Amino acid sequence: MMNIAEKVAETVISRGDLAHLALFVWASGASALLAMTLRDLFAANRRFDEFVRELSLFNRRHTGDPS
Repeated sequence: MMNIAEKVAETVISRGDLAHLALFVWASGASALLAMTLRDLFAANRRFDEFVRELSLFNRRHTGDPS
């Protein structure tokens, strides 16, 4: 039993439209890399925000600022 990707690839290859298949594979890969990059960027931003929050708390505790 073939999965959907194999059926699509077989259909495209049987028509001789390899350029479109190559373009689709390239676009899919680029989109996946963009999604992974954005996920990592958001995680780094969250970690930096937590760091700044902890640094602010540390500074308030050690300067005697009650707020």
